[in-house]
Amino acid sequence: MTAERLVKGPGMLLVWLYGVMSVGAVSRSAYQIATEFDRAPLAYALSAVAAVVYVFITYTLVRGGETARRAALACCGAELVGVLTVGTWTLVDPAAFPDSTVWSEFGYGYVFIPVLLPVTGIMWLRRARRVAPAG
Repeated sequence: MTAERLVKGPGMLLVWLYGVMSVGAVSRSAYQIATEFDRAPLAYALSAVAAVVYVFITYTLVRGGETARRAALACCGAELVGVLTVGTWTLVDPAAFPDSTVWSEFGYGYVFIPVLLPVTGIMWLRRARRVAPAG
């Protein structure tokens, strides 16, 4: 599988969305950690984790290749677990989060893109494996 195989068609939209989420999550978490970390350290640390995940997935999608595809697939799975865990946690124990994270309430503050993105990524990456040329 080549790099272009992952970024053609719907894959290009996926790269674009992960890129936008990377910029948003990195800038938000960097600002919050630098200026008000003591206010909500758990929330800001989790936003930083989300930022790292988004950046890594964006990089692997652009890089392409079977190893990168598998790494992105595993990371999308971990991202989905993170979104579901943090989303549930923020609903069950809102006091633990004096400020929201990227994944709070399943990405409510980001129009639910954080919960839809890993599902879409997993579907695309599994499909990309099937359509890759043998050899």
